[in-house]
Amino acid sequence: MDNSALFMNLLVAVLGGAVRVGTPFLMVSLAECITEKSGRINLGLEGVLVFSAMAGFGGAYLTGNVWFGVLAAGGSGALLALLHGLVCSLPRVNDIAAGIALMLLGSGLAFYLGKPLIQPQAPQIPAIALGEWSSSAQVRAALQINLLFPLGVVLAAVLSWGFKSTRWGLILRMAGDSSDAARALGYSVNGIRIAATTLGGFIAGLGGASLSLYYPGSWNEGLSSGQGLIAVALVIFARWSPLRCLWAALLFGGAGALGPALQSVGISEGYYLFAAVPYVLTLAILIWTCSPSRSLQGAPVELGVSK
Repeated sequence: MDNSALFMNLLVAVLGGAVRVGTPFLMVSLAECITEKSGRINLGLEGVLVFSAMAGFGGAYLTGNVWFGVLAAGGSGALLALLHGLVCSLPRVNDIAAGIALMLLGSGLAFYLGKPLIQPQAPQIPAIALGEWSSSAQVRAALQINLLFPLGVVLAAVLSWGFKSTRWGLILRMAGDSSDAARALGYSVNGIRIAATTLGGFIAGLGGASLSLYYPGSWNEGLSSGQGLIAVALVIFARWSPLRCLWAALLFGGAGALGPALQSVGISEGYYLFAAVPYVLTLAILIWTCSPSRSLQGAPVELGVSK
């Protein structure tokens, strides 16, 4: 194989991998974007992601219906996020501490309840075949697109429009920017934040379904590899914009897919080093966004990070 063909196969593998690996990043970052727009932080989305992945896999395995598994993942994510929202509404409860507790709770429940699910196989989410035009088996495999990814793209567009152009978007942003103003207009700030956190949990649950029912398409205890926590940094990087979350998720997905893409074209040296790229990228983004020379434009005021 000549160098140009090798490069094209590598490029296609990275682009296809960006979509596969980036889908959970996209869903969880959109979930955190909704939550933070209301003025609440949910660091427990890592636990939500792991628990929903287990619940989705279990639902699909027990019923034989992959879409029941997807709904089970979304519903379980919403329930855990609802718990976080209710706990954070209590007096003198810190969002960060409650989120860490939720992360431990979700992960612990998933590991305990999911032990019988490690070996079985469940139905998989169907894929959209975009590579049928190619005679290369590698290209066809790389361009198998998770059906949840187009849903994530639509969600990003709808949320971007909704935050700017709808009444519910205005109310949500008001709760995040000025809780006093929202209360003065007769809105329940706690109610808004609980609803936003719960909706975010459902969307994050779809990310969990993507993990266990598409890529890698199985359930095990190390499934998420910290993607829920990375997505929180991704939201900061995207400046709380759903559409920028989409591009940031693809960037992180491409970084995560780089190692497997290199292996697919026969380059195996430094594989584990390339596997660390998403974490190095997260660290770089945190340093960049937290620099005193940069303001966190777009941050909801009630989060207290925009000053």
